[in-house]
Amino acid sequence: MHNDPVRRASSKAPLAAWLLVLAVACVLPFVVSNYRVFQFTLALVYAIALLGLNMLTGYNGQISLGHGAFYAIGAYAAAILMNKFGVPYWATIPVAGAVCLVAGFLFGLPALRLEGLYLALATFALGVAMPQILKYKHLEAWTGGAQGIVIVKPDAPDWSGLTQDQWLYFFVLACLLVLFVIGWNLLRSRMGRAMVAIRDQPIAAKAMGVNIAMVKSLTFGVSAMYTGIAGALGAIVVQFVAPDSFNFFLSISLVVGVVVGGLASIQGAIYGAVFIQFIPNIADQISKAAPWAIYGVFLIVFMYVMPTGVAGLLHVVAARLRRWRGSR
Repeated sequence: MHNDPVRRASSKAPLAAWLLVLAVACVLPFVVSNYRVFQFTLALVYAIALLGLNMLTGYNGQISLGHGAFYAIGAYAAAILMNKFGVPYWATIPVAGAVCLVAGFLFGLPALRLEGLYLALATFALGVAMPQILKYKHLEAWTGGAQGIVIVKPDAPDWSGLTQDQWLYFFVLACLLVLFVIGWNLLRSRMGRAMVAIRDQPIAAKAMGVNIAMVKSLTFGVSAMYTGIAGALGAIVVQFVAPDSFNFFLSISLVVGVVVGGLASIQGAIYGAVFIQFIPNIADQISKAAPWAIYGVFLIVFMYVMPTGVAGLLHVVAARLRRWRGSR
């Protein structure tokens, strides 16, 4: 009985921490420069993409080295709709998500025959091919070819009193919160339990009646949908899309973000996004001559100190604090 107050306090602690993080996020764009607001907005965009990739890799066990392709599809869907058809920027987000949901589901169907490194190579091929597909001459009328598409930066509503950068920051933050809630509920639903069961014990999952093919394909589709929405938001924030912006390094950066943030961790997407957005800039400031060598050192140190990612380290620290408080 004497442990009940400790349990109640520990259950309220995560909620209080998240409310504190949200409060800091809401204050942030008013205390930093416009360029920093732009950087933090991109970090929020990457967090959405990492959440989608983590569903696929962390929770379902499918390795993808080509999610930059779905990011590109989402970005071009938003850019074409805004540039060619005059669609409002906010209306392009669900369309980009739907397009990538279908694309990911269809790609996941033939990929069902592949597992592990073979699936990774198939997605690798998709990531490598995407920039060349976007440059294809018969698609230039839509994609702009190598020159890309310039997007007009959306204005903040008059009632908001915000600058353009601040408005986009809050718009992306709102999308992130909605998608995090959806992802949280999905992963705790029957579908989410099936995803984890397939990752850990596929034979037992099949024996329990789980439709492995359908769950895997749907997971691929939902993961691509999240990444496509992130791509659409990224295009609106950057105001420009071009094939070379979505090279294979983008896909690798997303994988790095998932691993650094923590596999099978929803909040890990935020930590990983901060890493892939800011660590390259810090490395460039440390050494203009060899920034990627410094980036590699940072990555090695992170993996050595936190082999389970930032979320894993925080989980261990929180567990030890609870044990310490319980013993007192």
